[in-house]
Amino acid sequence: MKQLFLLVSLFSIYGLSISSHAQSVQATKEAIAAYSQEWKGERSADGRPRVSDDLVRRARNISLEEAWGVLRNEGYHNQFVGDWKIMRPEQPMAGRALTVTYLPSRPDMENPIKEQGKKEKRSGASNSWPIDMLQEGDIYIADGFGKIQDGTLIGDNLGNSIYAKSKNGVIFDGSVRDLEGLKAIEGFNAWVRGYDPSYIQGMVVGCINCPTRIGRATVLPGDLILAKEEGIVFIPAHLAEKVVVNSEFISLKDKFGHLRLREGKYTPGEIDTRWTDTIKADFLKWVADNPKEVPMTKQQLDEFLKGRTW
Repeated sequence: MKQLFLLVSLFSIYGLSISSHAQSVQATKEAIAAYSQEWKGERSADGRPRVSDDLVRRARNISLEEAWGVLRNEGYHNQFVGDWKIMRPEQPMAGRALTVTYLPSRPDMENPIKEQGKKEKRSGASNSWPIDMLQEGDIYIADGFGKIQDGTLIGDNLGNSIYAKSKNGVIFDGSVRDLEGLKAIEGFNAWVRGYDPSYIQGMVVGCINCPTRIGRATVLPGDLILAKEEGIVFIPAHLAEKVVVNSEFISLKDKFGHLRLREGKYTPGEIDTRWTDTIKADFLKWVADNPKEVPMTKQQLDEFLKGRTW
């Protein structure tokens, strides 16, 4: 009885149905809100937390290691995934996660999903359904269970549509095809497990905007994603501002420290250990005198400094 209650609860949470009448191929707004309760800000029309465009823009410039360190200090230990094939390694990508879980297909599961897609007026194959939902600043993130051959979730046609809607790229624990065509899309980028000339077969969308697994990380819809050459950090939406401002502050502090070391004003030992009141005052004066060097607002910096222990 306990196991049955748990099963029914799980289906309810994800907005699915255990009857013959499926509710939707995507998570409900209520389900998304349930597992992103700590987010108190604006939400997209589909219910995902909507991290601000300003934070998304600034996230591209922060250090992946610094972002990871802030998350570790907050108790989030499974937020990094590396070992990717990256289409443009020199081009960082940041955005809000639109998550998709793919499953190996079987007729008794795939046919009802396709029928439900028709009822919801979703067009094309199921790998195109998430693309229709993309908004500017989103990143299409998919668990394709690492499938390479016959696991190509997009080619250059869908790639063009993705970039037109999101002005971003994709992160696939799976593969893509038409690499030359995808590379011709200026601004588009991709973190994938491989490339293959085959087309997608034997796969179907299991759920859109449900929690999904990418490598060793769990990704929630609306997470702030930072993808760089080293790998990808998945930042919970409610921690996005904290991660970005902390990372920006560390970078600012390092810039000041490197400057003063080159000038010979302080020794490496003084800069690498807890700063004295004299160095702190010098740093704050430098910040005030060089506003163009400061990526965050004065209000964000002042609020951050209230809890800073240096």
